[in-house]
Amino acid sequence: MKKESPTDHIMQEDLERLAAGGFPQEQLRGTTVFVTGATGLIGSHIVKTLAAANRICGSDIKIIAFVRSQEKAEKVFGDLLKRSDILVRIGDVNQPIEVDEKIDFIVHGASPTSSRYFVTNPVETIVTALAGTRHILDFAKDKQIQGMVYLSSLEVYGTPDQDGGLVREQDYGYLDPLSVRSSYSEGKRMTECLCAAYCKEYGVPVKIARLSQTFGTGVEYNDGRVFAEFARCAVEGRDIVLHTQGNTVRSYCYTKDAVSALLYILTRGDAGEAYNVTNMDTAISIRDMAKLVAERVAGGKIKVVFDLPEDLDSFGYNPEMVIRLDAAKLAGLGWRPDVGLEEMYVRMIESSFSNRDDTAV
Repeated sequence: MKKESPTDHIMQEDLERLAAGGFPQEQLRGTTVFVTGATGLIGSHIVKTLAAANRICGSDIKIIAFVRSQEKAEKVFGDLLKRSDILVRIGDVNQPIEVDEKIDFIVHGASPTSSRYFVTNPVETIVTALAGTRHILDFAKDKQIQGMVYLSSLEVYGTPDQDGGLVREQDYGYLDPLSVRSSYSEGKRMTECLCAAYCKEYGVPVKIARLSQTFGTGVEYNDGRVFAEFARCAVEGRDIVLHTQGNTVRSYCYTKDAVSALLYILTRGDAGEAYNVTNMDTAISIRDMAKLVAERVAGGKIKVVFDLPEDLDSFGYNPEMVIRLDAAKLAGLGWRPDVGLEEMYVRMIESSFSNRDDTAV
């Protein structure tokens, strides 16, 4: 069988580590797993991880990648699509889902991810969250699935009390419903409630994963998020320019660790429950992360400078906050992260950024 990422040895190493014992496999053996957003960063890693488990461990998992574009699927998966264990189905979660195959598990990751998009297309952001997930939940109900995980976000917590300690799954802060930037955060909150409603009323065994910002192998070179800009600066030898004071504190998670967490939640999590997904050791301010990249990843060859604009809202940034997620509930399922923040950058640069196409930047 063809390897899952033959042109990226860092990603292939991650996939094979996962397949060799990085997630619970027995419950998935011989089942069919339906993945939405399958060409996205997390969705594509899920597909490739399950495919690696088939090749290495003989897990006999049928993987259905639900995508909007055959062309994008071919770009992301390449010759992997020639394997018999992966099927591509074209569709849009904003329309009712029509797939004939029996489905046992669903990983629902289809969602906008760009902060600028949330500001310029707030209606579409909300509609995709709610209508898209309702279609998936109806599909799950009809297929009488064994388990589903919905990819939510730490943004559901809003702005917590300033430095109020670790944020657990039952803790919530303030969100301004009249800010269009809240289209993503409020959309995720309401969609979580929709998942809980389908679980209670119809018995759909859906679990919720609240992901911290996740990066590593597979991130595109022109990704618009702040961690990718820092990495580009390190690769290109440019100073890191911050448009805020960089006081916001968040925790992060490496792609491989996030995929492992999602599969733990899918197979071991309790229906109707939410789980924080983060490496608790990575909590850091934007300013200090910029300094870490400049000094340690770029070897001190670049520096951090500040350029504060008058119209900060146009950048689509979240309000300044301190949010350190507590992942103890997820750890109770048996999950542990492996990769720290500096190694996340090193592996991302060596993997995704080393084979970049400069014409796309």
